[in-house]
Amino acid sequence: MGQTPVLQETFNWKSLSVIGALALWRCLFQIHKGSIKSAQVVEFLKHLQRHIPGKLLIIWDGAPIHRSRLVAQYIASTRGRVLVERLPAYAPELNPVEYLWGHLKCHQIANLIVRECWQLSMEATAALRRMRRRPSIISACYSQATLWP
Repeated sequence: MGQTPVLQETFNWKSLSVIGALALWRCLFQIHKGSIKSAQVVEFLKHLQRHIPGKLLIIWDGAPIHRSRLVAQYIASTRGRVLVERLPAYAPELNPVEYLWGHLKCHQIANLIVRECWQLSMEATAALRRMRRRPSIISACYSQATLWP
């Protein structure tokens, strides 16, 4: 009596990584175990091309995986279908997708306690799918990013 329960949680975002994109009123994402490498970035760019017709303008930060040789070669191989613009260094406030991740972590799964990595993946996927069905969340991500009017 009178003791605060201690909840044990063994997984965090170091166990899983999410790569995602906002496309006007849509959110596309993939969840990977561990950290995302260049091969997963290329896989995600291919995923975007399958789901979004026409040319793609990718606006992202200067993370090493975005600047890797494998990613650069893939982008060059698209012959102009995938174009890239880089955000200034150390400016996450300009990137709308950062607000999506913030909403996911702070509102959708903030109090989630899991014991297995697959549980975190399942809950994060369900939360991102819920968010994807709410255009107001995606619109708010663009509104908060100071790069966008």
